[in-house]
Amino acid sequence: MADKTIIEKLKDLYNLQQIDSQIDEIQVLKGELPMEVKDLEDEIVGLETRMKKLQGIIDELESTISGYEAKKAEASALLERYEKQLDNVANNREYEALTREIDLQKLETKLADKRIEEALKKLTVKKEQMLVSQEELKRMQENLEEKKKELGEIIEATEKEEKKLRRMSNKAQKEIDERMLLAYQRIRNNYRNGLAVVTVERDACGGCFNKVPPQMQLEVSMGNKIITCEHCGRILVDTQLFGIAAEAE
Repeated sequence: MADKTIIEKLKDLYNLQQIDSQIDEIQVLKGELPMEVKDLEDEIVGLETRMKKLQGIIDELESTISGYEAKKAEASALLERYEKQLDNVANNREYEALTREIDLQKLETKLADKRIEEALKKLTVKKEQMLVSQEELKRMQENLEEKKKELGEIIEATEKEEKKLRRMSNKAQKEIDERMLLAYQRIRNNYRNGLAVVTVERDACGGCFNKVPPQMQLEVSMGNKIITCEHCGRILVDTQLFGIAAEAE
C-alpha cells in the first residue's frame, strides 16, 4: 500500500464508495422497517407487562368480592338461625343477646354489600381497561406481522446481493491504509447518504453541491494529492484519472 500512487489510492477509495453506495441502496429499500419492527416488539413487551399487572389487580378484586360474598352468606345463615331462636327465648337476657347478634349480622351484611359494590365498580373499570389493552395488543401484533413480512420479503430479495457486496467491501477496505480508511468511514458516518468520495460535477462538489474553485478543480484533475471539499470535507476525485467516465452522484 505504501508504494501506491495517489491516483491508485483515490481509485481504491472511489471503488469502495461505489460498493458501499450499493449497500446503502439496499438499506434504503428496508427503510425504517428494522427499527419499526424493534420498536413494535418493545412496545408489545411493555404492553403485555402492563396487562399482566392489570390481570393481577382483576384477580385480586374478584377474590375480594368472593370473600365478601362468603361473609355475606355466613351472616345471612347466622341471621336466619338467630331469628328462629327468638321464638324460643326463656328470658329478656337471651332475647337482648340474640337481638344484638341479629343487628350485628345485619350490619355485616350491609358492610359486605358496600364492599362488594365498591369492588365491582373498580372491577368494571379494570376489565374495560383490559379490553382496550387486548384490542391494542391485537392491533400492534397485526401491524408487527405486516412489517415483519414486508421486511422479510425485502431481505429475501436482497440478502444474496447484500452479502456479496459486503464481501466486496471488506476486500476493498483491505486495499486502503488504516488512516485513510478511518477518514473515509468518519466522513461516511457524518452524512445520511453515506457519500465520502464524490466527483466534481458542473464545477460543484457532488456531495454538497457547493462550487469548487477552479484552482481546486485543477488539483483534483491532476491527482497529485488528496483534495477534500472545503465546505463538506468529502474527498473529491476525477474519475477520468482512473480511465472511467464519471457517474452521477
